[in-house]
Amino acid sequence: MSTAVVSAVRGIPAEAETIRFIPGGPGEGARVDLLDQTRLPGELSRLICETVDQVHDAIRRLVVRGAPAIGIAAAYGVTLTTTGASSAPEAVRTAYREQIDYLATSRPTAVNLFWALDRMRKIVDDCADHEIDQLHDRLQTEAVAIHDEDRRMCRRIGSHGAALLTQCRTVMTHCNAGGLATSMWGTALAPVYHLHESGQTLRVFAGETRPLLQGARLTAWELNQAGIPVTVCTDSMAGSLMSAGRVDAVIVGADRIAANGDVANKIGTYPLAVLARHHQIPFLVAAPTNTFDPELAAGDLIPIEQRAETEVSLPGGPHGNRTVPPSVEVINPAFDVTPAALVTAIITERGVIDGPDTEKVAAHLHHCGS
Repeated sequence: MSTAVVSAVRGIPAEAETIRFIPGGPGEGARVDLLDQTRLPGELSRLICETVDQVHDAIRRLVVRGAPAIGIAAAYGVTLTTTGASSAPEAVRTAYREQIDYLATSRPTAVNLFWALDRMRKIVDDCADHEIDQLHDRLQTEAVAIHDEDRRMCRRIGSHGAALLTQCRTVMTHCNAGGLATSMWGTALAPVYHLHESGQTLRVFAGETRPLLQGARLTAWELNQAGIPVTVCTDSMAGSLMSAGRVDAVIVGADRIAANGDVANKIGTYPLAVLARHHQIPFLVAAPTNTFDPELAAGDLIPIEQRAETEVSLPGGPHGNRTVPPSVEVINPAFDVTPAALVTAIITERGVIDGPDTEKVAAHLHHCGS
């Protein structure tokens, strides 16, 4: 049913496919098979989800992560809904709606999650009483379509973004916006993979991305597997590397983009944008159009997920060494917002928005819908 995320990237093992789906009948047999990213890079293992609760927990715990990937996982999760013994059409629709609402509570910032779930909800709402026996199959078909569309979007983002990086030798990225965060090439890393496939290999500086080290654990792992040279740096090294002329461009992904082009991405992205502007280095954002939230006028309206303080104070888990005194408070926002004024361009599957602002974003999204 699906092509491995990694089969399109030379050298990465096929068992590292981010999401697999095993179809089945209503309430029986269907499974969502996830690469457990909490165990990388030390262990390549998978988590099989057979219930909506398990998918919700996997998204919350970052077993699956990255805005596009959690949208895909949630869509598949809807298909695991059990509707009980009742075959009454409205009872069946209600069961699905409740599970869609529940999955929407797993993480608050990445708009792709809600976009995917809204598509699944429309399938439920549009299902007539006399078609209720077909609802489960239609939901499975829609989830597979969402997955397939993401593969195509990754390719297109790679192609559009590569044109902006052809004069570069090195790029810096933050967190993980590669194949592990999507269904294949990723968003921010898609242009890097596109160029590599075309014979131009860039060196990537991967910021470690405190506190969960997605850059060090995930981006470095997948780039290394693909044969792309990657150097991990601590988040605090970015400015000195730019000052030394070692970074030609910065490219990151996004979890939500407001109508004016403000970008929410992993915490630590905003300082990179400030540093890039100071050093006159292009700061690029790569994301599919379903990451835009035109209902939010500006980035200060984007809900920012607050995660457990133990991710900072006990980075090795409950059995690790405490790095913060027990009586000291810890703040742990998962994301920050970069103003559009600091963004050189936003790359989508439809093209490039240079110097994004409200008018340019609206025109781009309108073009996408036409």
